[in-house]
Amino acid sequence: MTFPTTLPIAAHPPIPAAHAVTPHPALGDEANRRDALVRASAKLFREKGFKATTVRDIAAAVGMRSGSPFYHFANKEEILKAVMEQGLVQGLELTTHALAQAKTAVDEFRALVQTHYGILHHPGSDFIAVMLYEWRHLPDSHKRDIIALKDRYDGLWHHTLSRLIEQGLLGGPTHGTTAVAGEEKVARLMVLGAINYSVTWFKEQHPGSQGWTLDQLCERTVAFFLRSP
Repeated sequence: MTFPTTLPIAAHPPIPAAHAVTPHPALGDEANRRDALVRASAKLFREKGFKATTVRDIAAAVGMRSGSPFYHFANKEEILKAVMEQGLVQGLELTTHALAQAKTAVDEFRALVQTHYGILHHPGSDFIAVMLYEWRHLPDSHKRDIIALKDRYDGLWHHTLSRLIEQGLLGGPTHGTTAVAGEEKVARLMVLGAINYSVTWFKEQHPGSQGWTLDQLCERTVAFFLRSP
């Protein structure tokens, strides 16, 4: 994923719109309470920003007393870390599953693009936007764990993009079979940067309308970046 430099998530099937945050989720055991807090926090951090969101706001969103979140987290910064951590773990699981269905490097690229768009745009998927815009508020002591997860995610992209470059399907002209040094990293930053920026402008339209569906945006992104064999 593309993050600030100070740190630095297959046409088939669509990513399920799971994990949507509801105003008052059922609160059973402690794990469910913590999960509800994380999801509500992600939504609020994305909508209002980290600084403008209070612990009272978070508690109210899940029907808790204002001090209850501190039973699960020491402070608001720990909640921010949990938002990023939980989102990255879920993103890794979705991406790994999607890649397992792919048979070629092009299939893998399509799976990566579609999964990343799904993580960004499906209901309840707020963590990437939070990572992009609220990273500066995360203490350095928490950043190490998030960077380790981010590196695992980037590794999935590295494998596929390197294969595409070797096959002459991505990147600029090469001399023989030798790609330009660092080309995979530049390609990854460009592709993920373009996809991540879509959170600022893309609103999915219904099929048959004048706008694009998310599947159409995925297919156009693949077509924009890949060269014909």
